[in-house]
Amino acid sequence: MHTQQSDRQGLEHWTLAMQQICGRFETALASTPSLFIGEVSASSRAGLPVANLRTNAGTIRRLGENPALDDDQHCFLVSQRSGHSSVMQGGTRISLAPGELLLMDSVGPCEINPNGLIEHVSLALPRSQVRRHMAGDGVMFGKISSTNACGRMLHMLMDQLCKEGSSGEDGAQGEALQSAFIALLEPGLERGAGGPCSFASLSGANLRGYVQQVIDESLSQPGLTPAHLAGRLNISVRHLYRLFEEEGDSVCRYIQRARLKRSADDLANPFYRGESITSIAYKWGFTDSAHFSRSFKKQFEQSPKDYRAQAMA
Repeated sequence: MHTQQSDRQGLEHWTLAMQQICGRFETALASTPSLFIGEVSASSRAGLPVANLRTNAGTIRRLGENPALDDDQHCFLVSQRSGHSSVMQGGTRISLAPGELLLMDSVGPCEINPNGLIEHVSLALPRSQVRRHMAGDGVMFGKISSTNACGRMLHMLMDQLCKEGSSGEDGAQGEALQSAFIALLEPGLERGAGGPCSFASLSGANLRGYVQQVIDESLSQPGLTPAHLAGRLNISVRHLYRLFEEEGDSVCRYIQRARLKRSADDLANPFYRGESITSIAYKWGFTDSAHFSRSFKKQFEQSPKDYRAQAMA
């Protein structure tokens, strides 16, 4: 099913299609009805059920007042393909930038807030199987790491799935891929990105290591600045600078080196052969392709294009 309309009737069609494909969601507009964009479609890719969503709605909300009415058969691995949004569930709000992944439960209240026009691709996974693999309290909501091995593997699998054309049923392939996604989910979730209570007892090298971990988990966010990071960690910007100056480094240089390293890893990865250099740079938080190219050449003594060609050879 597919819908795209630009009037009030279009919003009604969009809502109906959303409910048929994604569950009991309601939509509030961010602008006048004449400017509304709403597209949603469902397909099978490599034997797995996938939904594509594109909209500039203000809020997409599932009240979840009666869990018995929710689809408790699935949870969703959501890939932010373009634009920025935030998703709230269970009292936790997570921001998504292009290329980031989120695990979202299909039961209970949920709210998606697009920041302008966004595109999502979501993969439906059996909720009961995912729950069996979850450690601790079994919460099925959280961002997928872009740095640990399992998280990076999930990103690669999801990117490849998004590139697949719609296909018919492929039971054996679909079952194998589904098992891989589910097995990687729990160890692929981000850890330790909480507030001050999670590192209040740390100092010196241990605190700096914790800060570096938070940075490494946030590299894809273009707004990752010292001020933003200090506010997130509830420390002063000066304290943040001192943590890196003690090692003869700076927080800005650390962020740039880490982003360049992730970009270089993707450029050398045959799995991303079809991705443009610009899209890889954007994925890791760079917003200016010329600046990225200059910084990359200074770091690796090769242009991104030559680095990729040599790695592929």
